[in-house]
Amino acid sequence: MSLFSFQIPFLPEQASKFAMEVDLFYIALWLMTIGVSIGIVIAIFVFMVKYKRRHKGEIPEQIEGAMILEITWSVIPLIICIGIFAWGAKLYYQMYSAPKESLEIFVTGKQWMWRAQHPDGQREINALHVPVGRRVKLTMTSEDVLHSYFIPAFRTKADVVPGRYTTTWFEATKPGTYHLFCTEYCGTKHSGMIGTVTAMEPGEYQLWLSGGTNEPPAVVGERLFSSLGCSTCHTADGKGRGPSLVGLYGKQVKLNNGTSVAFDDAYIRESILDPAAKVVENYQLIMPSFRGQVSEEQIAQIIAYLKSIGPKDSGTAAASMTAPAAPAAAKPAAAKSAAPATK
Repeated sequence: MSLFSFQIPFLPEQASKFAMEVDLFYIALWLMTIGVSIGIVIAIFVFMVKYKRRHKGEIPEQIEGAMILEITWSVIPLIICIGIFAWGAKLYYQMYSAPKESLEIFVTGKQWMWRAQHPDGQREINALHVPVGRRVKLTMTSEDVLHSYFIPAFRTKADVVPGRYTTTWFEATKPGTYHLFCTEYCGTKHSGMIGTVTAMEPGEYQLWLSGGTNEPPAVVGERLFSSLGCSTCHTADGKGRGPSLVGLYGKQVKLNNGTSVAFDDAYIRESILDPAAKVVENYQLIMPSFRGQVSEEQIAQIIAYLKSIGPKDSGTAAASMTAPAAPAAAKPAAAKSAAPATK
């Protein structure tokens, strides 16, 4: 147990691995602000008494500047500010750099609900079940307006933006049911866009997963890949009108303009919705846009499928394939796979 593992009464419950450090950071800022404010108020009263005018005709004594004093009150605040920045940057990097070995879950925000899709096929609305002691990565997007996914007990909050993927991660440290909020005003029923996050022991989580009847996203994505006609161009042997997508996820793809781009969730999604944006080298732009024909969930399922046929030794791809998160991320992957192929 950490030396600083204690619950601060006026803050939400601490239920994630970095919740304690986040609280300590805020408390340090509060104490610093209070201390400086008190010091300024005391200095004001001291100066009021010490330098007040004693009589009407008194001429104030000229006070020369003190170089040491000026350097002191410039250097000390500078050091404090650099320290605050370094601590905050460390926390930010830690919270928004998801580890490769994690359980990926795909989350979609929509007025006014949250939808979550697990790698094993389980789906939830305004709820999220996660195992305790396992790193969980959320890959998120919005179908309409800007939302923000906030779990106070985990100290996790990230904007969910239409047209792109954002990620965050956490590791629950104790079982329980915690609040889930949208903290970005998204319309008239914004206040009702709430839910719960249930952290469960690993055994209970696996039991909960086994109770679902939905197929894994990668399986559904494979069917979509065929039904949308993607497999006719993106053949496994690479002899189709589009490039083969087998083993491509996570690698660099060379484009017709001479640049390269990572074949990841974002690229797959863009290629599905806007094939002309980035055309693969040596291929013609014959792929149609699937905008309006596939939902964000279906894109994620396609992405999950493309991850499943990606390189087995790729850190990111392998992690998403083995973890429940892969299905979620699958949406974007599927979409991208289709796009590059037709391009």
